Amino acid sequence: MISYILRRLFLILPTLFGIMLINFTLVQFVPGGPVEQIIASLESDVTVFDNIAGSAGEIRDLSKAENYLGSKGLPEDFIRELEIQFGFDKPPLERFTTMLWSYIRFDFGESYFRSIKVTELIIEKIPVSLSLGLWTTLLAYLISIPLGIRKAVNDGTAFDSWTSSLIIIGYAIPGFLFAILLLVLFAGGSYLKLFPLRGLTSPDFADLSYWQKVLDYFWHISLPVLASTISAFATLTLLTKNSFLDEIRKQYVMTARAKGLTEKSVLYGHVFRNAMLIVIAGFPAVFISVFFGSSLIIETIFSLDGLGRMGFEAAIARDYPVVFGTLFIFSLIGLIIGLLSDLMYIWIDPRIDFEKRLS
Repeated sequence: MISYILRRLFLILPTLFGIMLINFTLVQFVPGGPVEQIIASLESDVTVFDNIAGSAGEIRDLSKAENYLGSKGLPEDFIRELEIQFGFDKPPLERFTTMLWSYIRFDFGESYFRSIKVTELIIEKIPVSLSLGLWTTLLAYLISIPLGIRKAVNDGTAFDSWTSSLIIIGYAIPGFLFAILLLVLFAGGSYLKLFPLRGLTSPDFADLSYWQKVLDYFWHISLPVLASTISAFATLTLLTKNSFLDEIRKQYVMTARAKGLTEKSVLYGHVFRNAMLIVIAGFPAVFISVFFGSSLIIETIFSLDGLGRMGFEAAIARDYPVVFGTLFIFSLIGLIIGLLSDLMYIWIDPRIDFEKRLS
């Protein structure tokens, strides 16, 4: 087992190298780098992030704006200094190797436009995305596993039919549309005002007692988590049901029942361990999809300042240290979670031996 873990750990390095190389190569062909962003912001007198927020739309005809400098142009020396500052005076291969050497030492540099280290920026934003990812995954599993087991036991009954209909409807509803519906119904839209409209905590959060802080936190996170859970909940429920149905129909279950074991003992003492393997295998995909995938839309709708929104703004602004730093960290986390998933396989079913399969 130790040799398998070591092999997987050694594979992380070439995998990370491939991910970074492909994305770095693609970026070289994308127009409008950070130097061009700064030049555009100087000529239009708006910042890069003003453009993202939409305030740049106020100046629709730059030729008529009083502070327009495009006709005058910028000095070549100034542009050259910008290129040197960002390292674009060096060839791409040298920039890539320098970046990799820094990342190996976990030195991700400083944001081009925010004058803050990338690691500090991630630490600042990660509580929001981590809250969404952890609570969404936990809630999805707490609902999906018991519901999926009950659907498998009552396969073909009225309960199975109407719950399947609800699950299909839930799966068909996009997460962002469900989030807007929650805002309209429960966050001061056209109906009730039971939950806050934005943010992860209240403005007076620091002045609250410990338990008031806990309640305030869950009060704010409830609607975003519900909006993120709907698609993961539907997929996991059907996955759990189908997995249990496959195991219930096997010979060892019939033998256990013939020995006089109760249905509960058969279900949770024999079937559960085998059926849960595929469900646990899907845990990394569920967590990563929530943590990295849907967080942008949910964070935007509920005005949460997390990693998804930060990554989007960095990509639009061509803030390469943030883009590549977060890509490196998230890829590393994803690869480690994949290894932990394999170890969970062995913990649940010791009969699985990855070393024999690789030999």
